[in-house]
This record gives sequence, structure tokens and C-alpha cells, in this order.
Amino acid sequence: MTLNNLVLKDQKLFNKYLSLARHELAAFSFSNIYIWKPLFDIRWVLIRRSLCVFFSDKIGCFMYLPPLGKEPNLPAVKRSFEIMDDINENKDISRIENIEEPELEYYRSSGYRSSDKYPDYLCSRRDLALFRGNKFKSQRASYNYFIKHHDFKVRPLSPADKAECLDLFNSWLDGRKKQNSDDIYRGMLEDNRRVINAALADYRRLSFEGIVVKVDKQIRGFTFGYRLNADTFCVLYEITDLSVKGLAQFIFRSFCQQLKIYKYINIMDDSGLDNLRKVKLSYKPLRMVPAYIITRHA
Repeated sequence: MTLNNLVLKDQKLFNKYLSLARHELAAFSFSNIYIWKPLFDIRWVLIRRSLCVFFSDKIGCFMYLPPLGKEPNLPAVKRSFEIMDDINENKDISRIENIEEPELEYYRSSGYRSSDKYPDYLCSRRDLALFRGNKFKSQRASYNYFIKHHDFKVRPLSPADKAECLDLFNSWLDGRKKQNSDDIYRGMLEDNRRVINAALADYRRLSFEGIVVKVDKQIRGFTFGYRLNADTFCVLYEITDLSVKGLAQFIFRSFCQQLKIYKYINIMDDSGLDNLRKVKLSYKPLRMVPAYIITRHA
């Protein structure tokens, strides 16, 4: 069976299969899948009328999503594990990630083992756009400080901003690395350097939406993301100059104010990092969206 190399023109096919069901995890987006190409060899194949997506690197091969079809497809799951097993010297690496909660029992009852993955944080867009009440007191104070002390301009992010945004990202990354000596965290930052470059390179073709904030005629913050479904928008990146107090709160609230057609904002997972978890929890998510990993049956 030949696996197809993922290219931009596959977007229409992927969107067809992704739209067969309503998804809440941020992983279920062509844009989110495609930007990982700098880190993984991404390939796909249709098995029993289901779209199967495989990620490979020097460690091994796994499925980023379960087979996509009108309903769970056990034959496609079994064949997918066979494909992974043919690639992986260590068969324990073979797995399917980002199983959503409604389908979990199907896999468990079919004999597969499950483990928890980091959940996504789902927030109320209206809450983030207003910053009302005591629960947002700190964010509101930071927001007000920024608008009081800075002359700024907010406008849509465009592909022409790529170079300036990447310069800001590199500066932000260096600042984060100085604040945190954890090797895993630093490795994740370096991975994101390549991913964000890919995202900005194909910004329009991947249907990203975002804004930039200019202070003193320089881009000091930018954020962007993508539509997940009719009522949910995913914020993929938010990067700000760490020396500008209140800018992070300002750009987040401003972006949410512009996303009026959505009810929810998915602010992604925390990758198991305590500092990231604290920041995401500070925005008072409505709930966590569970994600699971499936491995072969016992």
C-alpha cells in the first residue's frame, strides 16, 4: 500500500473527511496538521473509505488522528497498526493519538488500550472579550495598563509581516529560554521555531486569521489561529515582546473581540508544562476537552 506525501493541494480532500463529524480537539484541522511538516514526514492513505494520517520521524511512526470517516472503522484501525508495525522496529511506538471522548469506548470495547493525552482548554469567547468580574481582575488591570501607557495600532496580520514576526518570535524565544533551563521545554521552543515559520510561509493558503499590534511603529505582538468548526476558533500562537507590560493580555482580548462569530475559543493544550498550565487556567476555561492515545490490544 502506497502512502501519499502530504502537500497543500490535499487540503480539499482532508477538509471533506474532517467535516464528516464535529470535532472539538484542535488537532482536527488541515492547517494544524500541515504545519508539522518541518518536524515529521507526514503521509496519508485511504483505507476502507477512511482517511488515515501517519507522522514519522527518526523515532518511529504513529497516527496523528484516528481514521477519519463517517463512523469509527475497525478494519481501517487494524490495517493502520499493520502499516505502523511495518515501519517501526519497536512495535510499542505504534499508536493512534487524539482520540476524542465520544469514540473512546468504541476503541476500548474493541480491545485497544487507552491512555490520557494532554487536554485542550475551551474558553468562552465572550468572557475573554469582556474581561468582566473578579476572575479576570488581573488580566483587566494588565490590559488597562497597556492602553494607558502606550501608543499602539492593531491591524490584521498579513503574509508581508512574516519577517518582522519571525524576528519578534526569535527574540521572544531567547527570552523564554533564559527564564527556563528545562531541556524538554527548550527543545519544544526550538521545534516551534520551525513550525511557526511554516505556518507564516503558507499563512493565506492555510486560511489562518490573526492580528498584529504595533507599538512605536514596530510589531511588538502578533497572534493567529484557525476556524475549527462553526462555533469554535483555535488560537495557535500568541507572541509578544516580554518587556511590554500588559501587551499579552491586550492582544488576546483584542483578538477575541474580533472573533465575534464564534462562541468558543480553544487555546490548545499545555504540553504537560506547569507554567503553561497556569497561564491557560488563568483565563478560566469552561472545560477541558479530553484527548486520548490508543495502543494495540493486550
